[in-house]
Amino acid sequence: MLKKQMEKYIVENTKDNKIEFFEVDKEYVAKHQLITSGQTVLDKDFHFNVVERCVKETENLIREEDQQFLSGSISYLKNHMNEFIYVESDAFDLIRIDAVVLECDDVFKTYSSLFGLKLQKKFGDAIKAYLDTHLHGDGAKYSVLFSNEDGLWDMNFALDYVDGFNEDLSFVEVYQLMYNFIFKLVEAIDEEQ
Repeated sequence: MLKKQMEKYIVENTKDNKIEFFEVDKEYVAKHQLITSGQTVLDKDFHFNVVERCVKETENLIREEDQQFLSGSISYLKNHMNEFIYVESDAFDLIRIDAVVLECDDVFKTYSSLFGLKLQKKFGDAIKAYLDTHLHGDGAKYSVLFSNEDGLWDMNFALDYVDGFNEDLSFVEVYQLMYNFIFKLVEAIDEEQ
């Protein structure tokens, strides 16, 4: 499934024999020999189609933001506990995520990511096993629930328990960390098939 997604991405995004990848993507295409010797691989940057600050309680839009806002520290959320950040990015398509919400949990004061993951229902145990193994620290929390209505997994986990996370990271760095984490999850599930 990931290999097919990657092959499709390569076909659709190669221009003048050049293609952009995140580091985790580069490792994957090298491992599976998906790039020809004539293609030039460039570093990819996150670009966001939608960036919104919203009120947690009502989900009302506070303000649409630009890319510049995301260069700020994720600690913004701890200082604005009543808000969440909603983003959409074409980059998430490859790892089968629809959109991402980041917030700081009012009770546990952890940074939570919420998103829908487009994987079949049968992969539930594999998703949970991956999270059990790769979220580190006492009290690592997550919620994984399949939505028959949407046909995707509603996921929520505390980023505080992902290797490499700290609250000095920018939003963009957190999205990259999260992308890498979910990419590895999808890759691990693929390899079990």
